[in-house]
Amino acid sequence: MFRILCQPALQDILVLNITRAVQLSVDIGSHVISDTEQSAPQTMSNVFVVLEEIGAISSQIYDPMKKAAGFRNIAVHQYEANDWNIIYAVCEQSVTGFGHFAR
Repeated sequence: MFRILCQPALQDILVLNITRAVQLSVDIGSHVISDTEQSAPQTMSNVFVVLEEIGAISSQIYDPMKKAAGFRNIAVHQYEANDWNIIYAVCEQSVTGFGHFAR
């Protein structure tokens, strides 16, 4: 993993793919919610809140997905300088989280 942390192109690929995965998950979640009587969530993170409330995802899936959505906002809007150790940790956690969400 150290090589990835030292190569800006690979760092950009990681961030881009995480943001894509979050967006796709939000889109899927929004579609699921649209089939219910729930009002449309106003934020990406709230999509996962509603999905947990309606029982579409467990609390074990909710937490990493909400964190991934928060990370996506930081990465896309560059609220702060990227800490590649945090990005690495998000990648490790997100791989499992996205897999569980997809199931």
